[in-house]
Amino acid sequence: MPAAPDDTTPDPTIAELIAARPHLRLHAMDGLVMEDVPLNRVADAVGTPTWVYSAGALRTRYRALTTALRDAGLDAHAHYAVKANDHLAILALLGREGAGADVVSEGELRRARAAGIPAARIVYSGVGKTERELRLALTEDIGQINIESAEELRMLSALAASMGRTARVAPRINPDVDAGTHDKISTGRAGDKFGVPWADAAALYAEAARLPGIEPVGLATHIGSQIMDLAPYGAAFARIAELVRVLRDQGHTVRVVDCGGGLGIPYRNQPGPGPEALAGAIKAAFHNLDVRVALEPGRWLVGPAGVLLASVILQKQTAGTRFVVLDAAMNDLVRPAMYEAWHGIVPVSAAAAVAPVSPCDIVGPVCETGDTFARDRLLPMLSPGMRIAILDAGAYGAVMSSPYNARPRAAEVLIDGAAWTVVRPRQTHEALWADEIMPA
Repeated sequence: MPAAPDDTTPDPTIAELIAARPHLRLHAMDGLVMEDVPLNRVADAVGTPTWVYSAGALRTRYRALTTALRDAGLDAHAHYAVKANDHLAILALLGREGAGADVVSEGELRRARAAGIPAARIVYSGVGKTERELRLALTEDIGQINIESAEELRMLSALAASMGRTARVAPRINPDVDAGTHDKISTGRAGDKFGVPWADAAALYAEAARLPGIEPVGLATHIGSQIMDLAPYGAAFARIAELVRVLRDQGHTVRVVDCGGGLGIPYRNQPGPGPEALAGAIKAAFHNLDVRVALEPGRWLVGPAGVLLASVILQKQTAGTRFVVLDAAMNDLVRPAMYEAWHGIVPVSAAAAVAPVSPCDIVGPVCETGDTFARDRLLPMLSPGMRIAILDAGAYGAVMSSPYNARPRAAEVLIDGAAWTVVRPRQTHEALWADEIMPA
């Protein structure tokens, strides 16, 4: 099912989309500007499609989150969900702000360390950690491993004991709470593959306390992504708080509660909770339990900070529909095809941004009907060579891209004030097959 908020909220206008994103503005001569850099200047130099990220937006959003937690009186720390955007430049920037990392694979753990994030600030989540991955986590002595099953706990205990290490663990509890989000990104229901059932949690925690090489430090939960209603958080946190009390009554130590991530962003400018509201929900559940709170924000931090620049290849009229064909495709940004996701689309040209609009379908050149970014979107006439920006594409964009149809991966650019840097050059066609071997 698509996420309910995106189904019912009217489409905002081009002017409303730009006005709601402080790092973007429309200049009469330069067109769409991110921070102090015209996006046409980036496209002229680098070409399209190109991902462009705002360093200023990342810092502002991270500081807003940590301020909200501090103002709520919470002892809290944020571990950025690396899966949202794993570029080293993004990780390093957030690491310098004080963020830790929430990782779900060996590659993400190695990326976080390569970006300079200390091992003590890394939390390892994920339902299918291999022995190799757990060995690396133990070798690095990371801050916490969120275990998802009794089987994983026992495997980790055997590895830790054999290596002479101690693993700090928090069982990830599945509270059987429906987050009300898209079916493919809901993770806290009883039928989802994630976590330990709430009814089994106390017994597993007791087992963890007995096992060699294991130090249970707390509990973790994560109920989904793109959550725009605080009620599911409240229900999940209430169950975790109850479990903290049960475990302490049984004589166990519980120092940490990892509240997960999932706070949504207003792709359509729709109303939704911000970090202050989330901090309030956490405080309401845990204020009298003397626990350290961890969060795993991803999309909320990096999603609004990024856009995908693309150029118009052509417009065509078919069966009464105006199709605008871009040089970007579903291999670049798969969210609309995979999740029926809505992204704001605005012209880069100042003149086009205020021109009359009419309905059109925005599509890519890939040989799939699903290669569609938007249907019946109100946009001006867009002639070949004109540029558009697909908004809120900083999360689950480049990181999920692929070279499908032998299309090289797009370039990536980081803007910081008036300066901008190509942080990943456009992939060459030759690089697509450089590591392929043809047998004799």
